[in-house]
This record gives sequence, structure tokens and C-alpha cells, in this order.
Amino acid sequence: MKKTKQVQVGLVMGSDSDWEKINAACTALDEFGISHEVHVMSAHRTPEVVADYAKSARERGLKVIIAAAGGAAHLAGVIASHTTLPVIGIPVKTEMMGGLDSLLSTVQMPGDIPVATVGVGSGGARNAGLLATQILALSNASLAKKLELYKEKLVEKIQTKDAKLQEKIGLRG
Repeated sequence: MKKTKQVQVGLVMGSDSDWEKINAACTALDEFGISHEVHVMSAHRTPEVVADYAKSARERGLKVIIAAAGGAAHLAGVIASHTTLPVIGIPVKTEMMGGLDSLLSTVQMPGDIPVATVGVGSGGARNAGLLATQILALSNASLAKKLELYKEKLVEKIQTKDAKLQEKIGLRG
């Protein structure tokens, strides 16, 4: 029998149409070998499902929850109100305000209900996956080492880009 890896991160989104906007979070988790699950649930249309998910998350082995929603964007806050796990909110870009509405709704949690909020767009979604990775690395030395190597590669990547630019514009020989 094949042993399945314990799911560590739950990613929930308010609508299946959010997937293309936030799947960069899963890509980041995949890069570090972090197991995750993905679900659609709505703070407004399925509040009992959201509450049950959040309340059972720790006993199911989750360590971090990422919640993506647009517009009123209450999903992350509702989840955070039902769990003691870290919750990361991804504000989803909307047509009406380009995601500003989502950002303000996600970041403006009342005192005592913390939600870490990343930026709008694919960079924000990627950062949510990376932040979840950093949280997990607090108790996982192997993962912490992978993050150190990742940061080193980022430096090399930017240095290479700078050298190419300098060559292109003729400032380096």
C-alpha cells in the first residue's frame, strides 16, 4: 500500500474562477515539496462548510491555511475566527476595483483575529505559498535549508540579470 503524504497546507478559494488567479500559491508549495489540498467554499454561501473546515483543520494535520477571495473577501477572516492555525489571505483581483476592494477587505481584520495578507495578483499568490513555506520551516530544518538555497538562487538570478543589462546598455565591458 502506498503511503500518502500528510497534507500540511489547505488552500481555499471563494469561487472556482479564482483558481487561475491564485494557483501560483500551489506552484510555490510544490517547489518545496509541501503537500496541500485545494477547495472551493464561500464565507457567505457555505458558512457552515467554512466553519467545519477551519475547526477540523488542526486535527486533520493542517498547519497553515491560505484563503483567497475577491470583493467582500471575508473568507480568510471567517476561517481565522474558527481556528488557531496561521491564516494567510490572498485578495483576488476583481473587475470592479482591480482587487483594491479585496485587499482592503482581507487586510482590515478586527483586533484578535489575525490574518496575514499578501498582495493582489500572481505575485501575492506566490508569496502566500512562500510565506506558508517559511511558517512550516520554523519546525523543519530541512525545509529551512531549502529556503536558504532558494534565497541564494534569487541573488544569483538578479546578479545575472544586472550583468546582462549592463552589457546591453554598454556600461560594462
